[in-house]
Amino acid sequence: MNSPVRRSARSQRRERHQKELATVRQAAQPVLKIPVYRLANEEAIELIHRQSMKVLAEVGIDFYDDEARAILKAHGVEVRGDTAFFEPGLVEAYIAKAPARFTQLARNPNRSVTIGGRHLCFAPVYGPPFVYDIEFGRREARLEDFVNFVKLAYQNPYLHHSGGTIVEPTDTPVNTRHLDMLYSHIKYSDKPFMGSVMSAANAADSVTMAEILYGADKIRQNPALISLINISSPRRLDDRMLGALTTYARARQAVIITPFIMAGAMSPAGVAGTLIQQNAEALAGLAYAQMVQPGTPVVYGSFMTNVDLKSGAPMFGSPESQIALVTSAQLARRYNLPFRSGGMFTSSKMPDAQAAYESVMTMLPAAQAGVNFVLHAAGWLENGLTAGYEKFVMDAEVLGMLHKFARGLDVSAEGQAMESIYSVPPDGHHLGTPHTMRNFRTIFHRPAMFDYNPFEQWAEEGAKDIYRIANDKVKQSLAEYQPPPLDPALDDALQEFIDKRKLETGN
Repeated sequence: MNSPVRRSARSQRRERHQKELATVRQAAQPVLKIPVYRLANEEAIELIHRQSMKVLAEVGIDFYDDEARAILKAHGVEVRGDTAFFEPGLVEAYIAKAPARFTQLARNPNRSVTIGGRHLCFAPVYGPPFVYDIEFGRREARLEDFVNFVKLAYQNPYLHHSGGTIVEPTDTPVNTRHLDMLYSHIKYSDKPFMGSVMSAANAADSVTMAEILYGADKIRQNPALISLINISSPRRLDDRMLGALTTYARARQAVIITPFIMAGAMSPAGVAGTLIQQNAEALAGLAYAQMVQPGTPVVYGSFMTNVDLKSGAPMFGSPESQIALVTSAQLARRYNLPFRSGGMFTSSKMPDAQAAYESVMTMLPAAQAGVNFVLHAAGWLENGLTAGYEKFVMDAEVLGMLHKFARGLDVSAEGQAMESIYSVPPDGHHLGTPHTMRNFRTIFHRPAMFDYNPFEQWAEEGAKDIYRIANDKVKQSLAEYQPPPLDPALDDALQEFIDKRKLETGN
């Protein structure tokens, strides 16, 4: 049995460790130093490219917006009714106008992020109408929950982005809730954030608020917003997404063009056919953005999983989705574009073993494939219908591991530790060597919430599982939250604009 004195000493060490972690406000944005994983050979990538070009030229993509069709026609695209037919050379010429990487501004300049190249950027879950925690179970998300998740993302050192619609606050009016969400990102965090895409008007509001915050000229040089434009597979862009896409492109704000695909239902029942369709859809949206405004920062996006062909239910974390993810990353690199995919995906309703296995099955390939913008990197539950409080902080622990994994093998003189090898005899140990003492705080990554203690100590300290530890972490983080400073004049200007827009819409 361990003595009270020893238990007290351990508790003090744990408290010191927690305080040290709390002071690490932001880990450096990871840059992938390991080899980028490739699944398909060059012949397969070129085959998918050629077949998707045939789809664009012969089958076409529907654009449900008069202005968008007029823009396409003006740039040489054949349009018959709602359907646009793209000549392959035209598509490649416009795709080449997009930057290979770009910087998204953050309110705190030290937290601006690079999107592209070998940089990884982790952003929270996006879009769930429900939230879940151990105490209250599943319930409709409210604005208070939205703010809580913004605070959790701000405090976590391994999330470099505040995200967008982390949850849908169902207690606010639909036509103005985007204003409350944008303001929450600005007020309670100083990390980059996403714009609203529910309409052209929402996108215009997002741009105006970014201009108030940064200045109109500044955000034309580097985008202050990155926004998710979903293509409604199979092969169509609706008027809401096109309105938002056109608005953002004209303002030179970044857009992620992402076909939303459940293979077997919204695309063929197979990975290769799905990739051909996805590539055609993505290229159509990416080329259109460059027609609106050449040089618009764009991201090639992939959100693909498959359905269970017996029940029709989505199957997140499936091996097919991982094959599609890695191959899609190769396609994005073929076009010299940043890539978005991945996430802590799961079909589980709570943060159980299924959730853990499925989430890591997607996130590890995302890191290995060099995904530049990982949306849904923390908090995803129930096929994206629910954001989990405990799941959020548990996922973030894995993100910390991936930060270390991305660095690869350190073969520097310090990494080789030859001085320790030479100085420690066969009956000795390395715990107290000068090399260990210089490096013990950082040489091995140590997740704060995971338990590595002996069974007896774990039992004495309450026998808590990770679910309860995560619940404690959420409460502690929200209790200790301190907002980043915001210029009062900017705050007043933002609130004045929000009040004006709410008055104009009758709310």
